[in-house]
Amino acid sequence: MADFLEQMAKASRQRVKALNPEWDVAKLDRPVVPLALGRFDLIAEIKDHSPAEGALAIEGHDRAARALAYAQAGAAAISVLTEPDRFAGSLAHLEEVVDAVGHLRIPVMRKDFLVDPRQVVEARACGASGVLLITAIADDSTLDAMLKTAYELDMFVLLEAFDSADLARTRTLLEDNQHADRAAARQLLVGVNTRNLRSLEVDPERLAKLAPDLPAGATAVAESGLRTPSDTARVAVLGYTVGLVGTALMKSDDPGKLVADLLDAGRRERSA
Repeated sequence: MADFLEQMAKASRQRVKALNPEWDVAKLDRPVVPLALGRFDLIAEIKDHSPAEGALAIEGHDRAARALAYAQAGAAAISVLTEPDRFAGSLAHLEEVVDAVGHLRIPVMRKDFLVDPRQVVEARACGASGVLLITAIADDSTLDAMLKTAYELDMFVLLEAFDSADLARTRTLLEDNQHADRAAARQLLVGVNTRNLRSLEVDPERLAKLAPDLPAGATAVAESGLRTPSDTARVAVLGYTVGLVGTALMKSDDPGKLVADLLDAGRRERSA
């Protein structure tokens, strides 16, 4: 199989070329909602399609209603897939969710294969309060520039890793006081994805194997593969204090209840 992650990065670079260099300054004044975290939290995801799982959004899917259910059940943030080719995402989906939950003061995060600081600005212009950045598809200079662009816009960042090499680069980044300060403020999070986006294979043991490599003092996020309360309880024991859950919520007939159940299990373990 060709490297899926590189395919996505290549497509993202093409999208950067088509970006309008002129931004509506008024849009950049849209409210930023700070990320507020407790002892265990969830980032709940909206995505219409998964390359590994297929279509996730059923006919008549109400994106706004699902986002509201997530927020009302206690999700700390909502992630929205905006990658158009393999995830059927759109910036319009991001704006739709921002508009739906804005009155509840829930931050919305753009999840995509971002490769350029201008895409961070693009996310902000669409109302996002945070972005996901993937360590493996950006060199150190580009990653640093994207992070600092997010900080300038008061956005939080979820920095995603797949392996120990990614986490080693993250630890080096955190030697910079600006990054370290954001991590200490819980506005720069470090995620470990159990799905390797190079091959799309899931390694359920990755979270445990990489837990010792997590940067000290950084908020750790467990990504992908969380489906049941026992999953969030398990990752909470490993030291992860946030879970990012997408597919299980998209497939649930009662996503609000599932958010509440996942949170309850994780918080019980963190309180034990």
